[in-house]
Amino acid sequence: MIKRRTFIGSALSASVALAIPQSTFGVTKTSEYNSLILPKQLKKGDTIGLIAPGYAITSEILVNTKQTLKRMGFNTYNTNRILGNHGYFSNTDKERAQDVNEMFSNPNIDGILCARGGYGCTRILHLINYDLIKTNPKVLIGFSDITALLNGIHKKTGLVCFHGPVGSTINDSYSIEKFENVLVKPKDRFLIKNKVLTDKKLKNNSEYERYIINKGTTTGRLLGGSLTLINALIGTPHEIDFTNAIVCIEDIEEAPYRIDRMLTQLIHGETFKNAAGIVFGVFAGCDKPKTSKSFTLKEVIMDRIKPLEIPAVYGMSFGHIQNNFTFPIGIQAKLNTAKMSIELLERAVK
Repeated sequence: MIKRRTFIGSALSASVALAIPQSTFGVTKTSEYNSLILPKQLKKGDTIGLIAPGYAITSEILVNTKQTLKRMGFNTYNTNRILGNHGYFSNTDKERAQDVNEMFSNPNIDGILCARGGYGCTRILHLINYDLIKTNPKVLIGFSDITALLNGIHKKTGLVCFHGPVGSTINDSYSIEKFENVLVKPKDRFLIKNKVLTDKKLKNNSEYERYIINKGTTTGRLLGGSLTLINALIGTPHEIDFTNAIVCIEDIEEAPYRIDRMLTQLIHGETFKNAAGIVFGVFAGCDKPKTSKSFTLKEVIMDRIKPLEIPAVYGMSFGHIQNNFTFPIGIQAKLNTAKMSIELLERAVK
């Protein structure tokens, strides 16, 4: 099990400068995009750029990630910034943002995979060159703290980004298959189904229980990711508008009362109550035994979400777990609570 608090090539020429529009420094409210931008479909032989926009990574993680991607048929590239160490970050804010910007600007890079999550992405959102990204759209994939990058970039540019495994977790057949289904072998419509649980320990683990909160079938654009990061964006120019969206949520190692607090904050906000649907992944390490002085994770989720009367389920195969499916941020999808499925209603790449 991956824990947030533990999980969490040569440089381009100096001519690829870090351009930072003045409007991105948090003074001006981030505006919504006018239309979706689809990144190019990945194919075998493409080069995947690796970045660490949050926590530092080990050389072992980098080597293992490269080996996995090579087996999948991709080439890899990274700058010399990825193995830096600036406190708990992989590098300074400026250097981490520069890595993101340069990966988008580099014509030899076909897609971008975050090597790991870990805190740090909210610190660089104002340093991202959104105009550059608009004119150089590429696949960007990751989860956990990467939630901030995915939703922040999507809101500012309209680029469809991808919530899926990071380099340190893309090492099981289910995650690889779902990655390829969406990014390498896309269809006009694609049904995402849960991984079948065969491990007895997982079947008996309440955090992996699959249940319906509110019945229903609904459609909307997919948004979301880590509950902690969703909440961290509230009050910033990158705050997510959940209106008519299917909101996907997961988290790790947060006590039920903390889940309660974050969900309550969303509910009391302006748009969460107007969501079309809510899909919870696996909240690994978040449940506690039932006592007279506490609530279980399920009790908290049912108490907070059921009164909204929005179609909702818990236990889909994404989050800080193995067997992590990839879903596109911004694409129209259909949630069927009875089937515990998400159907992508359009391609996420071109």
